[in-house]
Amino acid sequence: MPITLIIIAITCIVSFMAFKNSRLMNDLILWPPAITRQREYHRLVTYGLVHADFGHLLFNMLTLYFFGQVMEGFFAARLGSFGFVLFYIGGLVISILPTYLKNRSNPNYRSLGASGAVSAVLFSYILLEPWQRIIVLVIPMPAIIYALLYTGYSVYMDRRGHGNINHSAHLWGAAYGVAFTLLVDPRVLPYFLNALLNPGIR
Repeated sequence: MPITLIIIAITCIVSFMAFKNSRLMNDLILWPPAITRQREYHRLVTYGLVHADFGHLLFNMLTLYFFGQVMEGFFAARLGSFGFVLFYIGGLVISILPTYLKNRSNPNYRSLGASGAVSAVLFSYILLEPWQRIIVLVIPMPAIIYALLYTGYSVYMDRRGHGNINHSAHLWGAAYGVAFTLLVDPRVLPYFLNALLNPGIR
């Protein structure tokens, strides 16, 4: 079974369990004081296994399903069978670290959801297929256009600082996805630049 599907299955099972079990939710969610004071470092990963509601879970897992298997093959070819697991877990940790450091003494802050790691997967995919047509809220558009809109929206919303969505994690996850992919295979950069100069929606 593809690792992507295993990640999706585990995330869905844990999320559904946490919907009905507040204690489980509290044990897994990113709560900075638990890491700072109690050294519960597992929360830097387990927060990505729980979600706010079904819609939050569905959006993240659908995105992971559509793009994860392509990137799983890419990383498996270069890092071995568990290359995608390494990439995905790294996305969870790196995308949330700035938020954690900013709120490490804030007992009122909590964060959850796999959005940071999913952003890493999406932006890694965009390096390989920038002009691939993707569907966003029933609107087809090239992946690179979506990346620009997504980044602009996340920067704007992060600066506003309103709402319960961690837009900072989206941005850091996207940056991590690009950096990790180029570190693993630097040839992706000239390939991406050449693809940009030869647009073709497929």
